[in-house]
Amino acid sequence: MPNSTAVIPAEIREDVETLWNYHQMGHEVRPTDIGIGLGSHDIGVAMIGTDLYHRGMYPILLFTGANAPPTVEVFPRGEAVHYREYALAHGVPDEAILIETKARHTAENIVLSRELLEERGYKDIKTITLMSRPYQQRRGYSICKKHWPEVEVICASHPLPIDDYFAFIGNAKKVIDTMVGDTQRIDTWAEAGWAIPQPMPDSVRMAYGRLVAAGYTSRLV
Repeated sequence: MPNSTAVIPAEIREDVETLWNYHQMGHEVRPTDIGIGLGSHDIGVAMIGTDLYHRGMYPILLFTGANAPPTVEVFPRGEAVHYREYALAHGVPDEAILIETKARHTAENIVLSRELLEERGYKDIKTITLMSRPYQQRRGYSICKKHWPEVEVICASHPLPIDDYFAFIGNAKKVIDTMVGDTQRIDTWAEAGWAIPQPMPDSVRMAYGRLVAAGYTSRLV
């Protein structure tokens, strides 16, 4: 029997699916110069990072992230540290992994990762595989293109259908709250100059508004 806390409530399912589909960029993975996994509460980032490394999609895998309120209980030693441990346990060699352990939001993930790579001698990066939660792809892309505009960005996530993903995380409210917060930040971060603007259809704005009205607000700013 499914965990009831991991099931999308029927009355908001259409709106949740609208946001879920909007945030995924639909990129096709291919070989790039570097793989960067953005820290979050989702171990699926480490899973897709490890899988794509073994498939030869990049020679170096960088995990970035300290802790944030949604992740400290899941990854008490820090997001990047736990991601690295997963990758090592699943066959990625230590010399192929870099970690950045100070970033506390997505812009810092990008800026500090770029600085670390330059410090380590990776100065000619032209393509990136950017791995994140499925519903963080669009925001990750828009932030990366703002702070690292010269690179081509390919977005990727652990490939699960929506219901399987919710079951994998085990907490529907946490996922929906975070998705609503990411939707808000598409606009607010662009307005603040931290990300490039992204188109947002009226259907997405309306779905977002209904989810806010329904109380999925803990990750709003």
